Amino acid sequence: MAARRGALIALEGVDRAGKSTQGRRLVEALREAGHRADLLRFPDRTTEIGQLISSYLGREKNLEDHTIHLLFSANRWEHVPMIKEKLHQGITVVVDRYAFSGVAFTSAKGNFCLDWCKQPDVGLPKPDLILFLQLSPEAAAERGNFGHERYETSSFQEKVLQSFFCLMEDKTLNWKTVDASKSIEDLHREIKSIAEKTMQEVQNKPLEELWK
Repeated sequence: MAARRGALIALEGVDRAGKSTQGRRLVEALREAGHRADLLRFPDRTTEIGQLISSYLGREKNLEDHTIHLLFSANRWEHVPMIKEKLHQGITVVVDRYAFSGVAFTSAKGNFCLDWCKQPDVGLPKPDLILFLQLSPEAAAERGNFGHERYETSSFQEKVLQSFFCLMEDKTLNWKTVDASKSIEDLHREIKSIAEKTMQEVQNKPLEELWK
């Protein structure tokens, strides 16, 4: 019998919705429950591509819009061998942002259709679960550190939110919306419950490719 694989779980949402906190807590809780789980954040700013992205987000560097979109995608692709290896070893991989953020943020700039934005990420490992932490841009703006990076304005985040809603219409993906205005603890409990159910459901299913 083939080894049971881990689940690929993506956390998505506007900036400051609580993805990093919930991703960290989810991995800690899964490990405490005896599961093998790892956390990955995109962009991963530790690689050469990631450092370039980081300097762009911090407004130290300006890059043309198509270029930065492709760099974000490249940053995900450079981790694909490791993601697949972990999943096949039975490790659940929780990603803080994934291809959906890339598409939502670039398409929010205008002059970019969703289809073009998706193309560089076609074939990435398909998440078994996409948890969308829903929070209004107004509520997000009231949270700590909002505004430090390039995309953190309420008007832009509103456009990002609309792009996410368009992406959620894709019924081939397992989107689950959770209310990110809840307390950290209540939200964590809900996310952990959904994640564990998904892990159980997909452990014997083959890993699929995104948008294929």
